[in-house]
Parts: sequence; C-alpha cells; structure tokens
Amino acid sequence: MALFTDHPVQPPGRSTRAVGAGWVVLGIAMVIGLILAVTPSPYVIEKPGPVYNTIGTAERDGEQVPLISVSGEPVYPTEGSLDLLTVSLVGNPDNRPSWLSVATAWLDPNQAVVPIDSAFPPEVSTKQREEQTQAQMVNSQQDAIAAALTSLGYDYPTILSVVSLPDDSPAEGALEAGDEVVSVNAEEVADITALRDALTRNGIDAAASIGIIRDGSAQTVQVTPVASGDAVVVGINVTSDYEFPFDVTIELDSVGGPSAGMMFALGIIDTLTPGFIQGGEDVAGTGTINQAGEVGPIGGIRQKLIGADRNDADWFLAPADNCDEVTGNVPDGMTVFSVETLDDALAALDAIRTGSDTDSLEQCPLG
Repeated sequence: MALFTDHPVQPPGRSTRAVGAGWVVLGIAMVIGLILAVTPSPYVIEKPGPVYNTIGTAERDGEQVPLISVSGEPVYPTEGSLDLLTVSLVGNPDNRPSWLSVATAWLDPNQAVVPIDSAFPPEVSTKQREEQTQAQMVNSQQDAIAAALTSLGYDYPTILSVVSLPDDSPAEGALEAGDEVVSVNAEEVADITALRDALTRNGIDAAASIGIIRDGSAQTVQVTPVASGDAVVVGINVTSDYEFPFDVTIELDSVGGPSAGMMFALGIIDTLTPGFIQGGEDVAGTGTINQAGEVGPIGGIRQKLIGADRNDADWFLAPADNCDEVTGNVPDGMTVFSVETLDDALAALDAIRTGSDTDSLEQCPLG
C-alpha cells in the first residue's frame, strides 16, 4: 500500500546540515555577545543624574532638612524650585564599562559616550579624582556663598589655603597642608580663580615664586608648575576660606565637582531676600561661579537639559560658554537663558517673576 503526503520529502541529511549550521551561527553570536559583555572599553558613559532643589530639602541621616540653611541673619519663605542638575558617570579606569554597555549608550540619545582619558586624565588616579571633585564641591559651596553675599552687599575677608598635596606633586617639599597662599610672582591672589590665572601666566617653563604664610610667618617658595589637561597647576588642592558675617550651611555631600555653584548662589539669595526671586516658578540651571559672580562652563550639559526636562522645568540657566552644546538639544517648551554672570541669572529670574518680555535677554539658540 502506498502512502501519500502534501509535503515534499527532504533529501536525507539536508535538514541535519541546516540545523547544524544554525547552531554554529547561534554559538558564534553567543560568543561574540559574551565577549562584548565582559570586554572593558576605553570609554565611560554620561547619563542624567539626580536633581536637587536648592530652596528645597535634602536627606541627612534619614531625615529631610533644608538644603540651604542660614543662622544669624533673617531668612524668608521660598516657593517653586531652583534646581541644580547632575550627571551620573558610569565607569572609571578601575572598572570600565563593557563594549555592550557602550553600544547600548551610543543608541540612547539620553546618554553620552566619552573617552575615558577625557573624564579621568591618565596622570590622575581614580582616588585623586574623587578627592579633587569633593574639594571642588566644597570650594563651589564656599564660592557660592561668597558670590551671593557679595551680590547682596556684605563685606568679609578671604583666605586661600592648601588642603592637601596629591601623590607626586611638584609642590612636594615646598608647600604643605595649612599653608596660606597669598601671592604668585608678587601678584596677590585672593581666590582660586586668581591663583589659576597667575599660574597660567607663569607657564610650565619656569619656577613660580609663591608667597605663603606658614605658622604665622611669611615666606616665599619656588615651585615649577606642570600641565594638567588644559590647566597649569602646582599640584595642590586648595580651598578659599571666607570669614562670613553669619553661617550658611549647604547640605549636599553626595555630589562632586564645581558645577552647582551658580544655583547654590541663587538659592542663598532667595533665602535671604523677601519674596520669590523667580516668582515661584520651576527653574533649573548649572554653572560654576567665583567670588566675583562670574559664571563658568561645565560638562555634561546635554544630560542636564534632559534632567531638567524630566523634572518639568520650563526655564534653564546655562553658562554662555556652553551655548554651542545647548543649541539643537533644547527640549520642547523650554527656554534656555545664556548667562555670563550672577547678575545675568538674576535678570533672567526677575523677568520670569514679573512676566516681562524675555526676548531682550540673551538666550542659547534653539538650533
């Protein structure tokens, strides 16, 4: 008896070969995927980090406390938000992200992939970078207080002090923790910005004469600066110690770097003045600041714009030097003001508060 079927009969061995080839391809793909998943890349990944309202609260020991608090001077109620933005960095030289993680980040417009050497200079260890970013945060808080009080008309003295020396510092044996730095090549340096500028003018080809006060005694030491990226440094971690007329405390220990300075200053001014300087609106921003109120550029501004948009901010204060990165990356419905000084930022907030026409203020182009 013959049996019939509607399906053609495969030649013997053909299906076995096809299945075998498929398993080989699948095996190769799995091996490649495993290699990509475990092989470290020469990159790190930037993505939007937490957002903090400088006129709101922060967590300390499991409790919510004012992010900015003032004692010894009248304070006033605040409303709305003055948000500082952060960037989370995935990876470091000791724990680099895999190629698979990097490939995923490349496909995500909310993340950025940057060479690891740009985030972690080869001559700086991971521990040293952490120490530097923490010192920068402490300095930025003090500079923000100084800028805010200067803007409000307060007077106070300033002291520039050495905090520590990193390993292999060119200043080893000449400078030490606790030294008060007063001059470079007989030029007075009253703050960190002035110190950096003086060292840049000196350059790396000759020793700089650094005037210090150590244990109450004035003296001059010689240190030859070195290049660190685009900066000229003498290998010291310094802080500006200001003798403020009252106490201002900023509760934010989990963030490093100097980019929150401007928003700290605005939060302090809002706390110390009647009314709401931004009219109770939700405003975000970023930028370094110095004692003179000059606003400097920061890194990761695209991720910070995304963080501001996620937090429903309609207004954004950006350093003027970052506008080229802002253009083409402004979230829908957001206005981005270009600011060079604390006064520029205050003018923008006043326009927001009063509902004035903001077209006359400098803005980063949309695209």
